[in-house]
Amino acid sequence: MEAKEKANKKKMTGIVVKDKMDKTIVVEVEKVLQHPKYHKYIKRKKRYKVHDEKNICKLGDEVSIIESRPISKDKRWLIKEIIKKEEPFLAQKEVVGDDTGEI
Repeated sequence: MEAKEKANKKKMTGIVVKDKMDKTIVVEVEKVLQHPKYHKYIKRKKRYKVHDEKNICKLGDEVSIIESRPISKDKRWLIKEIIKKEEPFLAQKEVVGDDTGEI
């Protein structure tokens, strides 16, 4: 999905943390900022609802998002591109011995 780019649009990168809604994903963006008084670096996370027209993003994908017009009450972001696809987790059982029942 290609979003129209303008110079005044905000751009962010984050991880998909929810993909259960139709045409909507939740992207968590982490930023590091410095405390104004104590000058300690602090990690802050914020979640954004992002429009995913074709439902192509999956849980764990790293995506780039861009600001857009309001699509719904909470959605104001579009997917610009998928930076990194998350490999699906394949649970494989280890075979310790044969299953013949003999000791």
